[in-house]
Amino acid sequence: MVQFYQRVDLRSRSGMTQFLKNHFRYCTMHSWNQLQSYACNLKIYRLGLGREIENKLYDLIETQEFFDAQNELLQEFGEKYQYRWQARMNGRSNGYLVLYQGALTPSGYKSYCTECGQRNYRSVSESGNVCGVCRRPARIDYIKPPMQVTLYPGRGTDDDEDFDDLSMDELRDRVRLVQEFDRLADRLVEQAVYLAKTCTVQEEEYFVPQIRKVLVSAGTC
Repeated sequence: MVQFYQRVDLRSRSGMTQFLKNHFRYCTMHSWNQLQSYACNLKIYRLGLGREIENKLYDLIETQEFFDAQNELLQEFGEKYQYRWQARMNGRSNGYLVLYQGALTPSGYKSYCTECGQRNYRSVSESGNVCGVCRRPARIDYIKPPMQVTLYPGRGTDDDEDFDDLSMDELRDRVRLVQEFDRLADRLVEQAVYLAKTCTVQEEEYFVPQIRKVLVSAGTC
């Protein structure tokens, strides 16, 4: 199985610089914008797994539960860095894990309905406490307005950086960040292999209710 995490001598400027310069990179948006960041190739056939595990993984990636489990790890990574750094999948088949820049920004919501959860950009003092969705007088103001996670896919990370201008502490911080990102890639692969070994994929038939309009004779009303 491929191992993404690498040990780096944090006492060596040249060692840290080479680690960052030689790390695999991928586009943050599209190839035409030439913006890239640190990345890991997580395509199944590139992970060095056995054929049986590979075949199971191709089935697993068709289930929502698989991606829910993976997203938990991505969420943990973002939380660790207060979402200033985030990890997302990119590529035509979402086969690349990419390190993105981001932030926590104000959502703009000022109030919410305690009955249905509908959020509103106006406060109760501005528009009253009646919810515009469920029509109940249950709207209250947020004590602390919620924040939202923002992603900056239009930013590259260390594009054409030679790292000479960074202090040793700044260089160590960048290396530790990328190492933690690589550990995340290893955890994603380990989790996927665990699910492939312990779970099976079954087909389930379900029906989605739909609403349609029909013509009814007035005499039958």
